[in-house]
Amino acid sequence: MEYRARIEGVLERALALPDPGSPRLREAMRYSVLGGGKRLRPLLVYTAGAALGASAEVLDDPAAAVELIHVYSLVHDDLPAMDDDDLRRGRPTCHRAFDEATAILAGDALQALAFEVLAGTGAYAEPELRRRLVMTRLLARGIGTLGMAGGQAIDLEAVGRELDLTQLQEMHRRKTGALIETSVLLGAAAADVHDGPRYEALRHYGDAIGIAFQIQDDILDVTGTTADIGKIAGADAARDKPTYTSLLGLDGAKRAATEQRARALDALAPLGSAGAELAKLADFVIGRAS
Repeated sequence: MEYRARIEGVLERALALPDPGSPRLREAMRYSVLGGGKRLRPLLVYTAGAALGASAEVLDDPAAAVELIHVYSLVHDDLPAMDDDDLRRGRPTCHRAFDEATAILAGDALQALAFEVLAGTGAYAEPELRRRLVMTRLLARGIGTLGMAGGQAIDLEAVGRELDLTQLQEMHRRKTGALIETSVLLGAAAADVHDGPRYEALRHYGDAIGIAFQIQDDILDVTGTTADIGKIAGADAARDKPTYTSLLGLDGAKRAATEQRARALDALAPLGSAGAELAKLADFVIGRAS
């Protein structure tokens, strides 16, 4: 895919880091970001923005920023104080490949780099300055207490507890879904679309595929192998975490994922044919095997 190759180049340039303070820190950052991955979130930025007429050049910075944030979250989620995982994307996690302190700093630095990339390098005038400010607010909101960090806190507190479906969806809407929805909305903001039917269509689409993504993740934790999914299979059950499969059963979780895909596709109606590539990404989310 054209955008997949493009984001690899953008990330490579962002991670050149001629003065990283410590070469080991730069190595840990590059190891974590450039070691593969689906790149779903930047693909959503590019595809949503293109559906609204934005050029790839305008979308490069928000696409890179959201992937840097995503990887920072993975590095920190894998730490012993969080999920204590040994594998990520089929390789040792950052704290296993380096050490725990370096992994913490790598995550911190990736988060900072994301906002530096999103801020850009120029002395911008309107409307570019306003566009970048809107995108910065979107990203900050998506990863804070209303989004990813808040969801991770709920997740840690939920270990060993039973959640109902509403509580489980709220947890994952923040922990996983918020950054996916934010990716879609960053594409809209880069295209200077901030409200109206097309913006609402993308917001509902992003919410639906965010939930679908997590449901599929829970399914793969049960049905996938460690080699296939690139991380330890069955880890959620081993930690007694509430999941869609533990609450709905495997077949029920598969039906729920299909329902969210249908909801995502329905949401795209106001975009007409411009939403075709976003529809393909919705299919990918529930059809992926890793």
